[in-house]
Amino acid sequence: MNLKTIPFKSILLVLLIMVSITPILMAQQQNLTRARASQHAIVMQTIGFTKMKIDYHGPLVKDRTIWGKLVPYDNVWRGGANENTIIYFGDDVTVNGKTLSKGKYGLHLIPSKTEWTIIFSKTYWSWGSYSYDQKEDALRIKVIPESVPFQEWLSYSFDNPTSNSVVASMRWEKLKVSFKIEIDQHKIALENFRKQLRSVPRFFWQGWNQAANYSLVNKINLKEAMQWAERSIGINKNFTNLSTKAGLLQLMGKNKEAKTMKKNALKIANEAQLNVAGYQLMNVNKVDEAIELFKLNVKRHPKSWNVYDSLAEALLKKGDNKGSKENYEKALSMVKDDANKKRITKTLKSF
Repeated sequence: MNLKTIPFKSILLVLLIMVSITPILMAQQQNLTRARASQHAIVMQTIGFTKMKIDYHGPLVKDRTIWGKLVPYDNVWRGGANENTIIYFGDDVTVNGKTLSKGKYGLHLIPSKTEWTIIFSKTYWSWGSYSYDQKEDALRIKVIPESVPFQEWLSYSFDNPTSNSVVASMRWEKLKVSFKIEIDQHKIALENFRKQLRSVPRFFWQGWNQAANYSLVNKINLKEAMQWAERSIGINKNFTNLSTKAGLLQLMGKNKEAKTMKKNALKIANEAQLNVAGYQLMNVNKVDEAIELFKLNVKRHPKSWNVYDSLAEALLKKGDNKGSKENYEKALSMVKDDANKKRITKTLKSF
């Protein structure tokens, strides 16, 4: 290529471009990605159907005075380092008894010597608390800090989970601050069932019965639960969903209809279903009713060792040692597998 044929202005333009981008390229080559001193962490918890998450960066003490100096009192603090600490709730919750809608929140704290303020900000994408604006608060609560053993690294955790609550805690240096998160367990469960029953489970009897049975066990939502039980029965009438309907009728005070429904359920129950129903009654201390079911199972399935074994267990719980021993002996004479032989033999030796 003959450079003489290229216009001088074009050469000059190329040289200017190269000069301008060289520092940028050099900077990109020199600046390596390095690990942060305050490392990123995420803690998660599920309560019922409700997912919760805290996303934060945890600084170290490093022999520094933390409270009142590195983290000043009575100032808004990000509750960690680097980006905004974020807390997420998959459903509506209450925090220390105050309602908070589902979603993501920037988690900020205002420390003081005696009482801390926990802030849930609608703005969660900021860097730290530098652009914090109180007008964006979704909720503020007051908590009392606790003294705990020294911890070098700031951390968050979900503690003491139950079926409808959990305690969120921040620990650093020798302090811990906590707040209790609670969910409306039954409301969320029923909403979830309704969603699922608009999908594939709606075509099968099990899903409708499971939703109805949840209401039965927890004695809630009876009118809709009855509709669910009817849908289940309409797809496949069986002992399980008829028993669910019978239970709902009884809770609604329709005892005569409930009794008829129980009889209809028992007519079509197989051995396993009667056995499960008997143990369910035993688990709620309805031993006499359980014994009646186990006796019915013996009558229907006299060649099964298991029906005698179950009846024996119920009679033993009632205190009828003689009847229990007779049925355990009958079960032992019929059982084939070694594990159950050993178990029944050991039980008989205790009489």
